Amino acid sequence: MSASAVSTPCVKVCVVDPISALCIGCGRTTAEIAAWSGMSERERTTIMGSLEARLREARSRGRRGGRIPGGGRK
Repeated sequence: MSASAVSTPCVKVCVVDPISALCIGCGRTTAEIAAWSGMSERERTTIMGSLEARLREARSRGRRGGRIPGGGRK
């Protein structure tokens, strides 16, 4: 990664699940996505460390009756 590149979890699947309010591709909130380029690398790294667990939890909630990010209704 070059000095000017910003680390990002974006996988170019930019759809926000209306139930969890998370992007189904990366797990960020719309506020985090909007603020991303202005965050420090430390802030981005901290958020990126929580994304997998967020998506896992959102999917788990979806299986209990809500939407499943990236998978529609079950």
